Amino acid sequence: MKRIVASIEKMKPAFEKISNNPYLRAIRDGFITLIPVILFSSIFLLVAYVPNIFQFFWSSEIEGILMKAYNGSMGILGLLMSATVAKSLTENFNTKLPKTNQINSTSTMVAAIIGFILIGVDAVEGGFASGYMGTKGLLTAFLVGFIVPNIYNFCVKNNITVKMPEEVPGNISQTFKDLIPITLSTVFFWLFDLGFRNVVNVGFSEKIIELFQPIFTAADGYLGLALIFGAMAFFWFVGIHGPSIVEPAISAIALANVSANLTAYQAGSHADKILSQGVQYFVATLGGTGATLVITLMFAFLAKSKQLKTIGRASSVPVLFGVNEPILFGAPLVLNPLFFIPFILAPIANVWLFKFFVDVLGMNGFIYNLPWTTPGPLGLVMGTGFAVLSIVLMLVILVVDFIIYFPFFKAYDNELLAKETETDAAAGETLVETLTEANIAEVLGDNSELVNVLVLCANGATSSMLANAIKKGAKEKGINLDSTAMAYGQHKDVIHEFDLIVLAPQMASMLSDLLQDAKQYQTKAVSTTGAEYVSLARNPEQALAFVFDNIK
Repeated sequence: MKRIVASIEKMKPAFEKISNNPYLRAIRDGFITLIPVILFSSIFLLVAYVPNIFQFFWSSEIEGILMKAYNGSMGILGLLMSATVAKSLTENFNTKLPKTNQINSTSTMVAAIIGFILIGVDAVEGGFASGYMGTKGLLTAFLVGFIVPNIYNFCVKNNITVKMPEEVPGNISQTFKDLIPITLSTVFFWLFDLGFRNVVNVGFSEKIIELFQPIFTAADGYLGLALIFGAMAFFWFVGIHGPSIVEPAISAIALANVSANLTAYQAGSHADKILSQGVQYFVATLGGTGATLVITLMFAFLAKSKQLKTIGRASSVPVLFGVNEPILFGAPLVLNPLFFIPFILAPIANVWLFKFFVDVLGMNGFIYNLPWTTPGPLGLVMGTGFAVLSIVLMLVILVVDFIIYFPFFKAYDNELLAKETETDAAAGETLVETLTEANIAEVLGDNSELVNVLVLCANGATSSMLANAIKKGAKEKGINLDSTAMAYGQHKDVIHEFDLIVLAPQMASMLSDLLQDAKQYQTKAVSTTGAEYVSLARNPEQALAFVFDNIK
């Protein structure tokens, strides 16, 4: 097993290259930007339809008022996604262009919205049909979001622009600079739509969903689900944020399935679609990728090893809310040969159980989208409409995960117990230079200005652990320092505001891009290893020392 894991680790650079693909990142960043929209709209769905379970029904007027907010947000998700994907890809292209000749990301967002409406939306008398503006239009949104920045990139790189005299103000000059690329983008999608509808007789969004329907169906099968969630766990086991690779490929299907389930549920039919964000958050990755809720509780309450007991108890609350990096890197589980099999097998078993309950026992699939930080057991029950079978399913999943993980847990616990000494030192802790007045002064000198630190991870949850530790350490020492947590991708417009940016270990592969972004500013960027990150997040003084060592 160790040789297998060693071989897998050698493949890590190839996996990192996939993770860094600008188009996959554009989809991922586009979704991160729109998470508030998805969650905001779900609140109105919950208010509108959860009472039905208890035989309370709103009047049609009240229901219409509630659904207006939903349709005005989630109902135009495809339209919004075309803009956010275009923005992310534009920012990626700009890192490779001279600072004096950049693509206007606002203009590409506008062009993408126009392009999406031209090819993805059907015209009706007096306006546009909304059927393909939401989740049904996501595939179209991705395509438009990819094409528009490439048209702009071609024009900017080849100076195909309207050049204005130097005396013209910059904002006016930029407007004319954008004129040719936005015209080319609009004409391209306009002509494409005319030709496509003339040949196929339907809109592009409708046809592309029809073409991808076999893939949607296959993704809902036992094999498809195993490949999707097995791959997600596999990449995480290697130390790469698995969802950042897999989610862009399934996001359109997952959101469309929830919409289809909700429609079926409202019509009194069986909501039988399986693949959804809820299945990912609260079933396959219960407690985080690898279905780590059960193994964390096993560490906390069954381990004889002091190290595992300490790590398990410290990680239990974060893992309950889906933040499992402390256990992944603290135990560790990633790249630990003993946990290779259960880490990949448990998510697959969980989602197969879910499919069995939906297909055979008649339970509804997920009809609501909930925040991924909702505690896993509660997320499953709420997301499926408080179905009684969902409670039974959760109990079965917990038992099955316990059975899968127990032999490997026992072997690892015995191994560590045999190695432990009376120092009670937790595994994986790293030594960090003790913070002294001398090395604080070396960095700050006579400058008392605020020191700003940014910590980045995939979604802003893991990064908050280290950011809070740094802030706490600074407060204890009376140092004028502030630290902030963000998801990778949200930092690009504010890099210049920070003295140091720290990447969480699962985002270490993005360090080269971050260094490229930060080189024009007085901002330093570093990444951390898994064990080091966990140690720093648990020790505010060490976290503060890490900051000053790297600024120095």
